[in-house]
Amino acid sequence: MERRVFIAVILSFVVLYGYQALFPPPEPTNAPKPAAQSAAAPAASAPAPAPVAASPEASTPAVAAPAARVGESVGREIVVETAHARVVLSNAGGQLLRWQLKGYTDANGAMVDLVPSGLPAEQPRPFSLAVQDAALTRRMQSAIYRVSGDSQGRMDAQTQPGEVVFEYEDESGLSVKKTLRFEPQQHVVRFSAQVRSGEMSLNPTVQWGPGLGDIGAVSGGGSFFTGNLVQAPQAIYQRDAKVERHTAETLTSQPVHEGNFHFVGIDDHYFIATALTAGQARAEFKPLTLPGPGQTQRTLVSFAVSFPQAPQNVAFYVGPKQFDALQGVDSQLVRSINFGMFAWLVVPLLNTLKWLFGFVGNYGWSIIVLTVVLNLAMFPLRHRSSIAMKKMQTVQPLQQAIQKRYSHLKMTDPGRQKMQEEISALYKEHGVNPASGCVPTLLTFPVLLAFYSLLSQSIELRGAPFVGWIHDLSAADPYYVLPILMGATMFWQQWVTPASVDPAQQRVMMIMPVMFTTMMLFSPSGVVLYWFVSQVWAIGQHYFTNWMIGSKAQARVPALSRK
Repeated sequence: MERRVFIAVILSFVVLYGYQALFPPPEPTNAPKPAAQSAAAPAASAPAPAPVAASPEASTPAVAAPAARVGESVGREIVVETAHARVVLSNAGGQLLRWQLKGYTDANGAMVDLVPSGLPAEQPRPFSLAVQDAALTRRMQSAIYRVSGDSQGRMDAQTQPGEVVFEYEDESGLSVKKTLRFEPQQHVVRFSAQVRSGEMSLNPTVQWGPGLGDIGAVSGGGSFFTGNLVQAPQAIYQRDAKVERHTAETLTSQPVHEGNFHFVGIDDHYFIATALTAGQARAEFKPLTLPGPGQTQRTLVSFAVSFPQAPQNVAFYVGPKQFDALQGVDSQLVRSINFGMFAWLVVPLLNTLKWLFGFVGNYGWSIIVLTVVLNLAMFPLRHRSSIAMKKMQTVQPLQQAIQKRYSHLKMTDPGRQKMQEEISALYKEHGVNPASGCVPTLLTFPVLLAFYSLLSQSIELRGAPFVGWIHDLSAADPYYVLPILMGATMFWQQWVTPASVDPAQQRVMMIMPVMFTTMMLFSPSGVVLYWFVSQVWAIGQHYFTNWMIGSKAQARVPALSRK
């Protein structure tokens, strides 16, 4: 392979690896175990309220709780059915127990639940409230609320908005009212809260608590480049038009974030729970390491948000990071999908992939069709690059002869300038441009990176089967068939590509298929399928180009040799 082509291939690897290193889904980290305390709560009079911890250690000795005036005597559950979720609420604390997504299942075939199971009792549940007074916080979170809006513990909100109201009041003057209004066709609940202590209105912090779901229940995605196949829960928000993401490790040193947020919450690779604040807010995050199934550990992030005033009709999106679903709620919310710097190109590719799926009915075959279409579009660039490589190959003996005549000169010798002039004249005489073989290839890199990002981040591929043993295109091939086939095609392509006269370069180029095969062993099957089909196309295009221009290129070689 001509040296410039070798450099172009190496650059392709460097660009791809560097892109994934600069814009990866955050890696899971083990955070220190949490202190047993509730989220902070704001003072009622402060314009930017600061939560204050309500920990049992700081509490006063237990006293008899004031008798309830408004409430219920027995705890019970309320099930809300929307078009996209099954939501389970409890009147004990007026909290959310389950948010199960219809159409998304875990490894056991159960609906994905975005509220973690088996949380310790001291950890708050979603839509718990906290205020500055620790005793009031405990009473609000343990009170048995009166529920209105349900019918025998159920509510059908699949076609019309449904509203559940929790109310509590006791003899001390504590009065709490929570309203949750569920949108039927969106993954959205609108939350309002009013808290009074005697004649004073309090501004509560809204707690989501630890999330997001059980690690492993929302598996898939990622790649070898990111070092993991599952993105752990992280903090995410859009502040002043910029989307920021913070892993559990960074949250340990900086748990509190304030500003003019458009949305703020927590997410993992495919799901998100976020408040659409569209204004000033204060968010507090805590990384947690809690026991998981069996002897495993899970890294979660606890989230609480407070506003300058008591929350009124604040929209919370709780659901998948599916482009159309996010866009239907807020156009800025689609930025929570980590498509990276080529998002402007990923979005039309995603829309095209979904359009093809509407005809083909299988995302694996849709990837193949789209890969072929993309390679057809890039055919002229690659064909031009191949022609340039052929021209370089024909003049290479004369170029080496010129270089050999000047090889006795040092690199700093002015005579070297004469060598460069002769080589330039040689290129001009035979119509050769050294850059023409590299530039067309480099122009295809944005498409390569965008398609890679699309396949590794899109929830559409989660749980999507292909054929036979491939049951999930977002997960690695369990039998490594596709990565091995891809590696074989890379060897084939290296074998048929014009060889470099430098043996060291030849050895390096033959090592690259081994490197890429190793990386692809743990990448999503959809990504490997795309790469495999692209390699097969490149081999076919190589033979086609040789057939199309081979005779002309061969005819030039004797003419050049005679000079």
